[in-house]
Amino acid sequence: MSILKKGLAFGIGLALASKEQAEKLIDELVKKGELSLEESKDIIDQWKQQTEERKAELQRIVREQIKQVIDKFDLVTKDELQQLEQRIRRLEEKEDQ
Repeated sequence: MSILKKGLAFGIGLALASKEQAEKLIDELVKKGELSLEESKDIIDQWKQQTEERKAELQRIVREQIKQVIDKFDLVTKDELQQLEQRIRRLEEKEDQ
């Protein structure tokens, strides 16, 4: 498994463990009466929003890192390859005429 995949798997596992721990803590606070049910819902909603924001940021960082690797190794992107294929086809068509 690549380092990138291992890192993503670790991050996902950590997020799931954190979610379970957060929900457990909130449930305990509600049972003790230190937190109302409405407050617990607000906290969970905020946590979900923050999680989505972190997920989007992580995706942005991963895309940026992949782009840097592609640039570093001077790899051809899918779009560049498609452009080259189209150019070759046009040149072959001209040659056949």
